[in-house]
Amino acid sequence: MQTTIFNTPIITPFLRLIAKLLLKLHGWNIVADEQAMKLKKYVLIAAPHTSNWDGYIFILAALKLGINPHWMGKDKLFPFPLGGVVRWFGGIPVDRSKANNLVDATINQYNAHEELVIGIPPEGTRGKSERWKTGFYHIARGAAIPVACGFVDFPNKVAGIGPVMEMSDNLEEDLKQLGAFYANKKGKHQSDYTPPI
Repeated sequence: MQTTIFNTPIITPFLRLIAKLLLKLHGWNIVADEQAMKLKKYVLIAAPHTSNWDGYIFILAALKLGINPHWMGKDKLFPFPLGGVVRWFGGIPVDRSKANNLVDATINQYNAHEELVIGIPPEGTRGKSERWKTGFYHIARGAAIPVACGFVDFPNKVAGIGPVMEMSDNLEEDLKQLGAFYANKKGKHQSDYTPPI
């Protein structure tokens, strides 16, 4: 994969120090499941996603944890000349206007790389919607990789990576388990949170 803010020689170690300092100044605690930290490939759920501040905390947490996540964003976020900067922050452009199969394309990316973490906000938007989008589930199943529960909890100022889950052939049951984990995780704008089911 491309060079990002999370793996640039010389620069990234310096940014990790800044991230740790900023997190301390903001009063945030970053935690990580030991199993997730040992994995080289997984889908990283990013929830709750109710504010642009989620991305800021996500970047600081990833720097502190020493992981190299990527994320998918609207292709409108990647115009020249800022597109290179957005990619450096781990962005992968997605053209939502085309009827391309994003799930299959993402599975192919996982199959082509020995190490890959893609953060996916299953709510799909910062606003309230009916339920989670299930692309993350189909990607994990298709690529035969687990899902790790990335989270932010604004009231308690805790973020990180929670438990790792293997997706079963029962989508509704998996969503219930994910819902139980995220039930006490509060976004910045909790009224905009969309639960899994």
